[in-house]
Order: sequence, then C-alpha cells, then structure tokens
Amino acid sequence: MSRNPLDLVDSAIGGGVEHLNEFVHRRRLRKLGLLEAMDPPDAGGWARTAANPPRHGNTLDVFIDGQDAFSRMAEEMRKATSYVHIAGWHLETDFRLARDEESTTLLPFLTELAERVEVRVLLWAGPPLPAFRPRRSDMRAVRDRLTRGTRVKCVLDSREYTMHCHHEKVVVIDGRVAFVGGLDLTTLQGDRYDRSEHPRREGIGWHDGATMLTGPVATDVAGHFRARWQEIAHEPLPEPEAQQPTGGRTVQLVRTVPNKTYDFLPRGEFSIMESYIRALRSAERFIYLENQFLWSTEIANILDAKLHDPPSDDFRVLLVLPVRPTSGKDTTRGQLGGMIQADSGDHLLATTLRSGTGQDSKVCYVHAKIGIVDDRWFTLGSGNLNEHSLFNDSEVNVVCHDPDLARETRLRLWSEHLKQPVPEIDGDPCRVIDEQWVPVAREQLRRHEQGEPATHRLIALPGISRRSGRLTGPMRGLLVDG
Repeated sequence: MSRNPLDLVDSAIGGGVEHLNEFVHRRRLRKLGLLEAMDPPDAGGWARTAANPPRHGNTLDVFIDGQDAFSRMAEEMRKATSYVHIAGWHLETDFRLARDEESTTLLPFLTELAERVEVRVLLWAGPPLPAFRPRRSDMRAVRDRLTRGTRVKCVLDSREYTMHCHHEKVVVIDGRVAFVGGLDLTTLQGDRYDRSEHPRREGIGWHDGATMLTGPVATDVAGHFRARWQEIAHEPLPEPEAQQPTGGRTVQLVRTVPNKTYDFLPRGEFSIMESYIRALRSAERFIYLENQFLWSTEIANILDAKLHDPPSDDFRVLLVLPVRPTSGKDTTRGQLGGMIQADSGDHLLATTLRSGTGQDSKVCYVHAKIGIVDDRWFTLGSGNLNEHSLFNDSEVNVVCHDPDLARETRLRLWSEHLKQPVPEIDGDPCRVIDEQWVPVAREQLRRHEQGEPATHRLIALPGISRRSGRLTGPMRGLLVDG
C-alpha cells in the first residue's frame, strides 16, 4: 500500500476516529456492567454475557441462498398446529416463497394459515424521518394489508435507536421449529429469492443464508419473539413449551438488544459481538467470513493483529463481501484497507460475487452474515460486522461449536463460490485458498480491469480506497452511540 503524504494523513484521521469510536463503546458497556462482551477475558466462542446459555440436543440445518430456505419455511408453516410467528426488518405481502406456476403470494398464504392457527407478524416501524426506505408510511401500509379482512395480527416496533432499526429475521412455528438467518420476506432493495447458481436476472443478485433449528434452542428463539411481542403488542403470550432434545448439536442463541429499549432486557445484550471476538481471537488456522459489512473497529482490530502477527505462515483470512455495501451505493471499506496494510504476507484474500458470466455479468449482492473459524466454530444470523448490528440494531444469530457442521457448511459454500464439486475442494483449507481461490479471484479481477468478459462468478474485490473515505460505518456508530 502506498505511503504518500495523503495516505498518511488519511490513516491518521481514520485511526483517530476508530480509537474514539472504540472508547465510546467501551465506556457504554462498562456503565452497563457488560464490558466482557467487548473485552472477554479469554477466547473460545460461546458468549458468557448472553441471557441464553448453550443448549444441548438440537438439530441445525443450514440453507444457502433463498430458494431452499423459503421452500422449507413454507413447508414447516403449512404444518403449524398452534401458531406461526414472524419477526423481520421488512415484509412484502406480494412476496412469493416459491417461484413455480402454482405458488401464491404471502398475503393469501398467511391469510389461509390464520384461519386455523394464530399468525403474528412483528416488523420494524421504519425510520422516524423519511430519509430512506422502508418509510413508516410503507410499513403502515404493509400492516394494513396484512390485517385488513384477515385474522393475521401485525404490529410495528418503533423502539429503535436514532438511525437504527430492528433487523433480525426470525420465524417460529409452534415453538417446535425456528428459522434464524439473514433473509427477509421481501424484494425491497433486492429480491431475496435466489439460487446457488446465481444466474443473471432482472435486478440485483442476492447471496444469503438461514438456519432451521429444532430442540431446546428453538424454545429460546420462541421466547425471544414472545418477549418483544408482549411489550410492543401488549398481548400476553404463554411461556413457550420446553422442547425435548432432537439431535446432537450444541447451539447458543446470541443477540444484539440495545440497552434502554425493552423492559425485559433493560441493560441490553451484545452477545453477537462477544461470540465473534472470542472465536476470532482463538483462530489458529483460518478465518472465513461472509458479511454485508466489515466496518466494526472491534472486529477489524482483531483481524489486523492476526494478519500482522499470524499464528503460522499458512494462516489465512478469507472474506466474501459485497462490491458496495448499502444496496450497492456505498463504497466505504475502511477496515479492509487497514487489514491490507496490516497483512505481513499473503494471508488475506477479499473477494466478492457476480451473477452470471460473460460481458453481461452483474453484481451479486453479498447479504450473508456467516462466520467459520478453524472448521470448529460457526455462526449465522442477521448480525453484520458493523457498529449498527453489534451495538444498536436488534439482531439474532446462532452459534455452534461443531467441527462436522462447520466443515460441511464451509465446503458447501466454497463449492458454490468456486463452482467445484466438494471432492475437488475437500483438502487443507489454507491450501485450497492458495491454489483455487487466489488464482480464480485475481484472474477475474485482471479480466475486469482490462475490460474482458468474466469467465467465473468469483472475483477479488476491486478499488480499495483511502482510509478516511471509508469510515462511514464507524462514524455513524460514533454519532449515535452513547
């Protein structure tokens, strides 16, 4: 990286803002008695500040991209015998969970369900000022369409920090099954329904993921929805029935719940951040992150340290990020620039995805929030690696310490991104990164820069800009935290 005077000034300004941002966060959590979430005394991966401990005896299925996730959600909702609960950032009544000729839109689907079971929908109310969508008028219209002439219950949650939102994506069926992930039931800013092939289509392509849970952890998800619903809808709900073990996975529900938002958790909870910090600090072989944002100072500092002084020569950090966060309109990637500068060797590769190949290939928006460390720690949910998700938006993730699950999920993701069958990439992860990820990503970037048609969906991230120009995320956190 160039070290001309302008870069040095940018670095100094950026570093100063990041230190101030971290100081504000540290002071806030210290006052709440939750500093351990930001500065845990040891590594690992489980979050000790979480209200919900790790639960044994669960099943956890991972769905990659919307097609399979939405299909399974619809299947499980049709089996409901008591209730269906949905919490999200946004929902469209004309969204379709399937795209075949016989598929119906969400409104008649939920209307029919509500004739035989309770259907409750808890959505963010939208920003208090109409600065961006979904506006509050949009959300009121969604609520009215869902409830007019139906038995569906829908309430809008306006208890948000300024410039923040309720971002979690949760579906609970009878307390028996829960879905936790990054997929909203909407096409706003991009259609979440996409396939693993990411074919070129109208609008922006979309890469995301979700989990389906059964067993004791499903009770925790049901309890989380119940707690929010009771405060916002003022409707008491029965305590979720404790689910019996259904499998062999140990899973923890981790959350971001801002303090001073709900009476059921007045100090808030910041266990998504804690679980990431513990896991990343413990990394010895590789870190694999798919995320919509990589703006968090706390996370970036750990990655910087790992890259500057890696645990071994073949240690690798592999990132899959969008070309431009915030619906393809924002180029800020300040923390990534710092990581490139900190990298003491070829330990870091940052990539993105495209839909289709050839001259007409298009952006595939990476909206996933997935982390895998050393093929032993896995997380997936709604939490981005920015200050919004780690401190001030409501978010829900699941964490699992299971080598089989972590490795299997990584291989499925890498198979999709590299367009290779699993046996071809089922080797040492660091060697696969060096021998398959790096050549493909760099060759596609070369082709892009020379105006040649894309021959692969994977590409190294282009256009890393200066540090001070890439601090929108931390600056927003600094201005609204306290």
